[in-house]
Amino acid sequence: MKRYMICLFLFIGVSGVCLMAGHFLTREYGGKTMSQTRETPAVTMGTKEETATAVENLAAANKEQVKNELGTGKKEFYLVSEDGFLLVFGKDRETICLYTHIPLMDFPESEQERLREGIWFSDMMDVIHYLESFTS
Repeated sequence: MKRYMICLFLFIGVSGVCLMAGHFLTREYGGKTMSQTRETPAVTMGTKEETATAVENLAAANKEQVKNELGTGKKEFYLVSEDGFLLVFGKDRETICLYTHIPLMDFPESEQERLREGIWFSDMMDVIHYLESFTS
């Protein structure tokens, strides 16, 4: 009978500690859960935090730069595969305008050959439409 009494008091003591801890935690956050009170930090392009919180399934990793390229008046873009991923170069074939992070293996064999050689597009929207047609 002594064992049952010890177990009962131990259970009541642990339950009381848990209830008090829960009370103080909810009182500290004003009745809100931690996820409701947690603020998401503002992330700017090119920072270390951006890469840590980036969504894996995005085709364009540098969207702000794409928006800038759309408005600059550059009229020719070159989509080519380098190191197994697709990159968009400007007219000079040296300036990288967009890192897509799209693997070449996601495309059919016939398109892979074209992408290894490189495909010219008249504007950035054509590049984006081409990529969307194969990645979605």
